[in-house]
Amino acid sequence: MLFDVRLFAEATITLIVIMDPPGTVPVFLSLVGRRPRPARVRAARQAVLVSLGVISLFAVGGEAILDYLGIGIPAVQGAGGLLLLLIALDLLTGRDNTQPREMDDVNVALVPLGTPLLAGPGAIAATIVFVRHADSGGKYLALGLAIVAVHLVLWLCLRFSGALIRVIKDSGITLLAKIAGLLLAAIAVQLVADSVQGFVSGT
Repeated sequence: MLFDVRLFAEATITLIVIMDPPGTVPVFLSLVGRRPRPARVRAARQAVLVSLGVISLFAVGGEAILDYLGIGIPAVQGAGGLLLLLIALDLLTGRDNTQPREMDDVNVALVPLGTPLLAGPGAIAATIVFVRHADSGGKYLALGLAIVAVHLVLWLCLRFSGALIRVIKDSGITLLAKIAGLLLAAIAVQLVADSVQGFVSGT
């Protein structure tokens, strides 16, 4: 069983580009930036673990799950887009996050951070495609390590995003929330458009 370095590099780069660790920092801070440091660290850990679990689940049996339920990638894209749009509207309309409850930390880590922001339709689809082309133990090992490596990068970006808070302060977090809301809305619309296009083309 030979470790496939090429597949490891290809999968790692592809997933990093799709999941965009630096790009998740503004959204992360807009959702949990005003919370105490332990809450931010906990939310970062939970979000990355949720994403790792979802991506691993689809790597192991994603194609079988979707086939069994009769769900295609366009449906996953549409659902993810609608969910992100709801979160974007919350950010743009200024939902009060100044005194969050403990349950809110868990909810934010699960949705939208863990999924569909990190483990979104693009990352899920890319993982399923890589699994389809893996035909040996070495390739499966390379893909598994690539998934772990990408989530390690994600965790580092979120874990140490607190340094940015000391620079931008509360007013900066408010601005980030508006910008992140606009970007999330654009991502959501693109996901819905891709979903419609996928349904029309029959993929």
